[in-house]
Amino acid sequence: MDSKEPHKIHHINAVLNTPMRSDAFEKSDDEKVEIIEKHFKVIMETLGLDLTDDSLKQTPHRVAKMYVKEIFSGLNPANKPSVTLFENKYGYNQMLVEKNISVYSMCEHHFVPIIGKAHVAYMANGKVIGLSKIHRLVKYYAKRPQVQERLTRQIAEALKNTLSIEDVAVTIDARHMCVECRGVEDVTSSTITSALSGQFLNEPTRSEFLRFIK
Repeated sequence: MDSKEPHKIHHINAVLNTPMRSDAFEKSDDEKVEIIEKHFKVIMETLGLDLTDDSLKQTPHRVAKMYVKEIFSGLNPANKPSVTLFENKYGYNQMLVEKNISVYSMCEHHFVPIIGKAHVAYMANGKVIGLSKIHRLVKYYAKRPQVQERLTRQIAEALKNTLSIEDVAVTIDARHMCVECRGVEDVTSSTITSALSGQFLNEPTRSEFLRFIK
């Protein structure tokens, strides 16, 4: 192996990893909920909201629980889905496409939603993956503060590592609420990202994949 390769691999992993503190998992989920609840209460009070109102008094706890156990649960590696692989007994060696997978993530710049669809494909080889596991991998990486470019590549690399193949394609078409509800307030645009590798870098295969997902 080229002596530069380990450095290259380390650099790629560093870029793809969600930025995390070294002590990210020293606190339990319940401890994190308790801390976030206190801070979110301060935010609401600073905004001038009356937390004695029946409609608002439980909001800090609801938000804290949602952050830790729902929309940011993908930060914790313990929540990564186990993946079942099956022998490719049918000798299927063509493209497999799982399209229109729902994506619900959060923009890490403003903590507002990213909503869209993911299209995932791979060229079957010695193993195949259960279709629901593709959905679960997308969901796992989406449930964290994200940028769409990183999310796209994280899904692709996870599938490549799981199947031990290079022939993977991932495309995400998503709306960003940080564009729609603030700033330019453009509700008509969407953002498309893709990660192609292996045979999908070849024009005929790439064109076939794009034709399938239209």
